[in-house]
Amino acid sequence: MARHLITSALPYINGIKHLGNMVGSMLPADVYSRYLRQRGHDVLYICATDEHGTPAELAAKEQGVPVAEFCAQAHDAQKAVYDGFGLSFDYFGRSSSAQNREITQHFARRLNENGFIEERSIRQVYSPADGRFLPDRYVEGTCPHCGYDKARGDQCENCTRVLDPTDLINPRSAISGSTDLEVRETKHLFLLQSKLENEVREWVARHDKDWPQLASSIAHKWLTEGLHDRAITRDLDWGVPVPADTWPELAAEGKVFYVWFDAPIEYLGATKEWADAARDTDPENRDWKAWWYDVDTDVRYTEFMAKDNVPFHTVMFPATELGVREPWKKVDYVKAFNWLTYYGGKFSTSQKRGVFTDQALEILPADYWRYFLIANAPESDDSSFTWEHFTATVNKDLADTLGNFVNRVLSFSKKRFGEEVPAGGEPGEPEAKLGEEIARLLAEYEQQMESLQFRKAAAALRALWSAGNSYLEEKAPWLEIKTDKDGAALTLRTAMNLIHLYAVVSEPIIPSASAAMRSAFSLADDTAAWVTADEARALTSVPVGTPFTVPPVLFAKLTDDDLETYKERFGGEPA
Repeated sequence: MARHLITSALPYINGIKHLGNMVGSMLPADVYSRYLRQRGHDVLYICATDEHGTPAELAAKEQGVPVAEFCAQAHDAQKAVYDGFGLSFDYFGRSSSAQNREITQHFARRLNENGFIEERSIRQVYSPADGRFLPDRYVEGTCPHCGYDKARGDQCENCTRVLDPTDLINPRSAISGSTDLEVRETKHLFLLQSKLENEVREWVARHDKDWPQLASSIAHKWLTEGLHDRAITRDLDWGVPVPADTWPELAAEGKVFYVWFDAPIEYLGATKEWADAARDTDPENRDWKAWWYDVDTDVRYTEFMAKDNVPFHTVMFPATELGVREPWKKVDYVKAFNWLTYYGGKFSTSQKRGVFTDQALEILPADYWRYFLIANAPESDDSSFTWEHFTATVNKDLADTLGNFVNRVLSFSKKRFGEEVPAGGEPGEPEAKLGEEIARLLAEYEQQMESLQFRKAAAALRALWSAGNSYLEEKAPWLEIKTDKDGAALTLRTAMNLIHLYAVVSEPIIPSASAAMRSAFSLADDTAAWVTADEARALTSVPVGTPFTVPPVLFAKLTDDDLETYKERFGGEPA
């Protein structure tokens, strides 16, 4: 079996993330990781909080606490939400870790030794009103390319172009709003991406045909415009320090590496955190370099991210890795997502628009959200969250198609045959037909999962659930029992085997509900990780006489009153 390294774009430390962040990287990565583990693959799923940069400093200042304390608290708060969503990270680290500092400084030294870092005097935006140099993202203005009037000095959120603060039209301080900005001279380190452009271009060409069009088109857009040398240090108090043994003058000035230089390196850093956390208990199985160093043909590396992160992962970080001139693992597949919108407008952390993940869990259990988000993942285009769509999806797919099937099969069988799986007659033509249909749909589900087509995977899973309902309606055991008790018992036994199959194959998307379905049956040995095609055709995994219980309602239907309450709390009109 292949070894799979999986990472999600690091969520920034400021604030709890919204549903768009969840479906744009972490949730699909979790679904894929769970699926691969069930299929027997060796999987390492790594993520972390992205903790450096001015926003963290300013948020800590606003709360009156040291920035390190603020980040530690915010990390724990985010991790609690991700645990609530059932995200199965093998490790969820922190970019402020000692491990990331060590590896980031190593990368910088190697880039410097290889002639890809240069110290330059530059003119940088200074705000007298704020008494400080302004980091790129804290200069706002109008994008010179698309005219968006809230572009930041590092990147335009609207057209995704990378910018310098001096590119902006009518710039202003994002901290104070002051337009009284000066440009002063200061020294910084530059990554000479222009010298690495041809290597990056060749590397992308080897991979981009396998990537989703969204990822490859963004990478080529950058390469068409040409790679520019980029400053990789900033004047901040919080960040990975420039190492004094290589750049003593800059280190004395307190320069730190730009967050977009050290954040992708944290994928490696978090893996080393994972290894170091078990250094005394599991040293052999936690060799972090066994996942990252000189493993090009041994590990398949898949990254998950929203489209605004694509340039940094398909061009900038690969340039860094290439320039280090060491055999660090580079991404094999970039799964990029478009935006999930809220009634046609963007979810926005800064503007508090949309449903945030902690609020979502206050309203309903995680599986409701996990299923809806995967079934509507913004893969080929942006998709829209509306409460009307959410309510309809929950009621039709989760409550009616799956939940009602489980409840009525087990409840009816308990009432008419007791608390063990009934024997009944031998399978006939309807069961053979059902088995073939289930095997076909399972193969479709597996194919979509393997190709990371999440909406299509959810549709295939829904079709599996629907097939059980169609069989039940065709056989109608509530009528069958009046004339053919053994036939009704066979129908219910077959349906119970479907419930167990659903428990296994639904686990990547709705793990809590799957656990409830699986635990309904008292099987002595229920360790099968996945369902084979032969098992799907036979539908005999739960043998006659197996004790069972009727689980609580898996998914409650949402009412019109629920819908109105949600819309009143969060808003329901287009932006």
